[in-house]
Amino acid sequence: MEQNTLALTVDHAKNIASDLYGISGFVTPLPGEVDYNFKIKTAEGLSYILKVSRPGESKKQLEFQQELLQHLEHSTMEICTPKAVPDNKGNLISSFTDASNQVRFVRVLTWISGRLWSRVNPQLDDLRFSLGEQCGRVTSALNGFNHPEAHKVFDWDVAQSLWTKQQLHLFSSEEKQILKHFISGFEATFEVYNTLRKSIVHNDANDNNVIVSSALIQPKVIAVIDYGDAVYTQIINDVAIACAYAIMHHQNPLEAALPLVKGYHKSYPLQELELEHLYHAIAMRLVISVTKSAINKIEEPENTYLLISEKPAWELLKKWRAISPEFAQYSFRAACGFNAHPNEKAFYKWIEHQNFSLTQLFPTIKKQDIAPLDLSVSSAWIGHQEEFNDLDVFQFKLNTLQKQQPSKIIAGGYLEPRPLYTSTDYDTIGNSGRTSRTIHLGVDYWLPAQMPIHALCDGEVIVAVNAEGDKNYGGLIILKHQFENNHFYTLYGHLSIESALSKKVGDIIKQGECIGCLGTSKENGNWAPHLHFQVMLSMLNYTADFRGVTYYKELSVWKSICPNPNAFFKLDKNLEVRQPSNADLIAYRKQHLGKGLSLQYNTPIKMVRGAGVYLMDENGAKYLDTVNNVAHVGHEHFEVVKAGQYQMALINTNTRYLHPNINKLTEALLETLPPELSVLHFVNSGSEANELAIRMAKTVTGERDIIASEMGYHGNSNMCIDISSYKFEGKGGQGAPEYTHIIPIPDAFRGTYRGKDTGKLYAENIDKQIDRIQHKNRGLAAFIIEPIISCGGQIELPEGFLKLAYQKVRAAGGLCISDEVQTGCGRMGKTFWGFQLHDVIPDIVTIGKPLGNGHPLAAVACTREVADTFANGMEYFNTFGGNPVSCAIGTEVLQIIKREQLQKNALTVGEFLKAELKALAVKYPIIGDVRGQGLFLGIELVDANLKPLAKHTDYLANRMKDHSILMSIDGPDHNVLKIKPPLVFSKEHAKELLFYLERILAEDFMKHY
Repeated sequence: MEQNTLALTVDHAKNIASDLYGISGFVTPLPGEVDYNFKIKTAEGLSYILKVSRPGESKKQLEFQQELLQHLEHSTMEICTPKAVPDNKGNLISSFTDASNQVRFVRVLTWISGRLWSRVNPQLDDLRFSLGEQCGRVTSALNGFNHPEAHKVFDWDVAQSLWTKQQLHLFSSEEKQILKHFISGFEATFEVYNTLRKSIVHNDANDNNVIVSSALIQPKVIAVIDYGDAVYTQIINDVAIACAYAIMHHQNPLEAALPLVKGYHKSYPLQELELEHLYHAIAMRLVISVTKSAINKIEEPENTYLLISEKPAWELLKKWRAISPEFAQYSFRAACGFNAHPNEKAFYKWIEHQNFSLTQLFPTIKKQDIAPLDLSVSSAWIGHQEEFNDLDVFQFKLNTLQKQQPSKIIAGGYLEPRPLYTSTDYDTIGNSGRTSRTIHLGVDYWLPAQMPIHALCDGEVIVAVNAEGDKNYGGLIILKHQFENNHFYTLYGHLSIESALSKKVGDIIKQGECIGCLGTSKENGNWAPHLHFQVMLSMLNYTADFRGVTYYKELSVWKSICPNPNAFFKLDKNLEVRQPSNADLIAYRKQHLGKGLSLQYNTPIKMVRGAGVYLMDENGAKYLDTVNNVAHVGHEHFEVVKAGQYQMALINTNTRYLHPNINKLTEALLETLPPELSVLHFVNSGSEANELAIRMAKTVTGERDIIASEMGYHGNSNMCIDISSYKFEGKGGQGAPEYTHIIPIPDAFRGTYRGKDTGKLYAENIDKQIDRIQHKNRGLAAFIIEPIISCGGQIELPEGFLKLAYQKVRAAGGLCISDEVQTGCGRMGKTFWGFQLHDVIPDIVTIGKPLGNGHPLAAVACTREVADTFANGMEYFNTFGGNPVSCAIGTEVLQIIKREQLQKNALTVGEFLKAELKALAVKYPIIGDVRGQGLFLGIELVDANLKPLAKHTDYLANRMKDHSILMSIDGPDHNVLKIKPPLVFSKEHAKELLFYLERILAEDFMKHY
């Protein structure tokens, strides 16, 4: 019968509910595969779901479902399920005869409030864990329940899924190959699979059958509904079905499945044998789904609900095929608390009773001991990235270390997080953004080229290749060995190509026999000669090589697949490099450091290395840095590092001695400034610079009163705090001191005056403060302001404001100070200094953070008149200000800005980013304002009434961190995201930032305010 003949209208549903159940209310249709479903909401606020069968549906099947619900209702498990509602006659199943004289069965169930899984964004690990927990509870509650109708022939039962073989003709050639691949894999294991534990299970936790709590942050699954597909089958099928739907739309579906499996195991412990079949069971549920969709396109093309999962199911099948079934099994095992590889314990137990030695592996050098070499991301030994990529430098350092330890073999590296793997081959896009393979799975022995390598035990050659290409292995040999009733593999990388190719697959290598010789650096991707020695308990789906470096997130699995090679020689304890945990670091800080030292993010990060626009944590994870404007030309720019190192090796002293470096830096800075600003004083920080500027102004004018902006921040010294509204009007502050006068922040978006042409209005506040000062019979010393007010929320000064303000200040006898600590040195793009945006020339300019690229270096530039008047006989001396090392660094920073055209980059990338952010603001009105210049931008989040949204801003910053992008918050209401990255930030980096910003702006929490 046609779908439109069977379907019921809302009016039909109202009448059925009223006549049979005495329930009336507002009715809305719901999707369904078999039943016709309607939601009924009564005037009393109660809600129900009305389910009307198709003609011919088995009443016994419906009775089975109702009895199942009653069983769950009386279960002792903490589960929430719909309850069966009896009709007017007390029946749990009612009926009526439709217009076609067909009997239709009717049921009413209680409604469970919440959100459908399909409407929840984002679906994070905690949510999938709670789904697993809920599904496991249902299975536990159904354990022991039985019913004849549960033992049915059912197309959606994974155990019966081989019917799909007969439908392969419905698919294209490519699709058919994918389906055949999974069907064959399932068939190959079916005999053992058929022996797995069975029970009645829900069998259909799809995204429209899962109810999630209404919480927008950390929501939980509260119920699974619709038991129409419940069947007696293998329990692992229930896990597989929940996974199949929950992991759709994820870049890494296996990673997405693990929290769910873990949650299920917590509620209903899974067996190791069951986990062997989970990969194939997930695949077969997807095979059923796409096959059903293909059939339904023919039989019921107008029922779009039946096709809802078709496209994502195909996308998932393609991704699932690329995953090794073995690796999936090991990952599931680890998630459930088992050893990831089932033979790991046996291997370690076997090797504990063996007597291998390093002299067996390297018999020609007869060395037994190890000199540990730390190449981790935290290691100071490897130095700068440019150094460890320079073979000559690296080899020299190795040789020096070897001379210091002549009787030992230099070795190390097992599970070491390394920064050495900079090729994009080691990167991928995961479920939470970019991720890199950094964890080294073998041990490296640094020995001379042509050193012979000998077999520790008998083995069969299964790989003998030239793997020079992307793997940088050069000659590679993998041997297969037996131990007890199991086997393991040993890998020998970086051999000479000739010696590796002299072996053939199938060759038997006897204990003590030479395997090959170490290759030269030329053969091994310009690495210094060494042996990469790795142990594997499985080859997974590798045939010609094997992974030598992996992702930190997968560490628990890979360290089980690849046991510690040091265990062969009883050296596993000797080569451990222990770093203090983050918890230990935090505990120590709390005990011994001032409480005013705050940490960034809800979950702090330990950063140990920087490179360009990235910061790296102790596990080698790279974070795109959009915050640290201190690293002006890029984190640890090699030329800056070298400039400091070279000068530090010569001399570092104070300015009472002659040295050309201070003159060079002065000359380089003056080239960027207008000729009126011709005198410099060097200091160590922005705070010192502003402190000196205020001191100059007071000395020159003979006055003490300072005008500054609301929410201005100028440093952490006493005098700077006294002029920083951001501090003295914030927590712990005591208000403005007597000689500080604050004007309202010139914010044209949410300030006192809004919109264009407000510069004149804001400048009038300068007059008011001058009048206040003069009424006290005092004069004005200075007016200080940033060209873009940073801590105020990246506030751009209104057009014309600064020029008018300077005129008024000078007319009152005061000096004009431009605080360029954050805005200077090319960051504005259009201009080198922020004040140049406003067509003014200050009397004093303070320069800080950018100039030293992280090194403590700052400066004060002023006019000759100011400098001469300040030199009133009291000597100005700063022990470290202007020292040769700092000056060498500062000069190099300025040269890099010019050489690498970073001001132009700030303009190009900044304008692109600002335009794209404004486009995002149109799409997402929560972005009230986008402002700033160059690579100094702010995004302000507000509601429709311009009310600041601090919680949303905090949420966004922390979610961006989850995607390996660092952002920070500013503004008096903590609702502005600031973007001030190193100037080497490229358009590609901007696109990555925009991509994840948009993804998170679309999340549920960000849309509700």
